[in-house]
Amino acid sequence: MSMNFLFACGGTGGHINPAVAAAQRIRTLMPDAGILFVGASDNMEMELVPREGFPIRGITVGNLHRSLRPDEMLHNMRSGLLLNRSLREAGRIIREFRPDAALGTGGYVCWPVLRAAAARGVPTLLHEANALPGLTTRMLERHVDRMMVAFEESRKGYRHPDRVLTVGMPVRSGFREISREEARRQLGLDGRPLILSFGGSLGAVRLNAAVAALAAENEKNGAFRLLHATGGGEEGLKAMRALLAEAGAPEPKLTELRPYIYDMPAAMAAADLILCRAGASTLGELCAAGRPAVLVPYPYATGNHQEKNARVLAEAGGARVLADAELTPEALSALVKELLGDPQGLRAMGDALRGLDRPDALDRIVEETLKLTEK
Repeated sequence: MSMNFLFACGGTGGHINPAVAAAQRIRTLMPDAGILFVGASDNMEMELVPREGFPIRGITVGNLHRSLRPDEMLHNMRSGLLLNRSLREAGRIIREFRPDAALGTGGYVCWPVLRAAAARGVPTLLHEANALPGLTTRMLERHVDRMMVAFEESRKGYRHPDRVLTVGMPVRSGFREISREEARRQLGLDGRPLILSFGGSLGAVRLNAAVAALAAENEKNGAFRLLHATGGGEEGLKAMRALLAEAGAPEPKLTELRPYIYDMPAAMAAADLILCRAGASTLGELCAAGRPAVLVPYPYATGNHQEKNARVLAEAGGARVLADAELTPEALSALVKELLGDPQGLRAMGDALRGLDRPDALDRIVEETLKLTEK
């Protein structure tokens, strides 16, 4: 008899990609298994998940803002009114799909889905990728059957650390398989180094501005190729083009802009240096790909968890950390020149990141999932 697995994730690629990775592994192990994703109906998972070949259903989900400003409190009141609706919608999906297990990997949508699943006796699991638990994770900790984290030190942030399993960071297929040569061939690159830069699926204004200045400077001296994901959809792409024009490069020849990079395994494999934020999902992919990075932690992340994540890689020798407040065009240009000028050092950084990779993370998560279904 085939089994059904329900996945809840959303909001950012950092929440979506680990769930996709786990679903891919289950599909490989159990080709006849039923797999269904649930996401917030107005979030990017509704586009990204079908691209990976999985069905998804959307529900109405509100989010909470951590502020006591009157407009923010009004927003939270409206989100609270959506709570019963989201629980009903999630419950309807669970009754129809009849999952044998439900796995959440982050985002507000996890709360109604895992709560509704637990109320109906469905085994539930939650994986927290960041060094510190977010609001949704803290709310769900006592309700799920299995709580899993990416970092050993993360267990200290939970009420019952003895019940929290350290499994590592699940990474989508492809990051360890594609060669640098094949990736560069796919991207049509010449012999110049490639810098890959991105600020997250929703974009990063300050990072985009610094990259625009770096790209404009490079258009004059031709030292490298640049592939940059702007985030923010078509509007983000339009804004980035405007920044490039303002910086003096209205028609760049060595810079490729995309709203979102769908084939990230190939992009990372081809890169000589990566410039990005420090979300846990991204860091897991950097380690799997073994590519050196300049990390610019998002300064407003809850509990400053991106800074903590980034320091793990920096202390291992695989990354350099540049604070968001220090991300000026001059500072970025100087750091890029320093790193690209030392190819042997870049290779050593990549090797250091491979040493942090946890290739068994997916196996651990799937193993725990199947254990619960047996019970």
